Amino acid sequence: MRVGLALLVISILTACGPVLAPSAAVTPGGTGAANASAPRISAPPVTPPTPPGTNLPAFACSDFSGGKTGVANTINARVGEQQTYDRFVLQFDSTVPTYNVTRQDKPVFPLGASGQNVTLSGTAGVLVRVHSATGATTFTGPTDIIHPEYQVLKEARQTEDFEGYVSWGLGLTKPTCIRAFTLSDPARLVVDLRIPTS
Repeated sequence: MRVGLALLVISILTACGPVLAPSAAVTPGGTGAANASAPRISAPPVTPPTPPGTNLPAFACSDFSGGKTGVANTINARVGEQQTYDRFVLQFDSTVPTYNVTRQDKPVFPLGASGQNVTLSGTAGVLVRVHSATGATTFTGPTDIIHPEYQVLKEARQTEDFEGYVSWGLGLTKPTCIRAFTLSDPARLVVDLRIPTS
């Protein structure tokens, strides 16, 4: 009985299924009638991913600002030396809040709300100021980073962490063009200082 039922189901499915015609033979690059009516199908173009560090903003001899509205904790700061620029990086726990990067003629920076100033190494400066941020309980690492061997960036020092403002002063050998941009995963504010070619 079960065998008979199984044969009945198979015959019904076979009768109701689609009829498959044999596929036509197509010779690649041929000019026959079969190729004239066959559709030409090609794979969609694939855009390769942009390698990291190649889609950066241009250097400009001006100030920068940006970031997102919101509150964030600073995690650490670090510097690096590349072939054509020196780099300052300020890392955050969630997002890069609103920031201003301002060029200065002198490496003299106010120390928070104390009313006092600090003079960093070098002859020029850049002030990196972040709004709605603090590092009071989250910041790790040094708050005064000195690299006399770097070509442009001689010193990076935290000058303020007070009432929602975090500031870092950058002491430079000479005024230079800069670029500032943000990265994610983790959230970072990056400031590059171009090494003059002459």
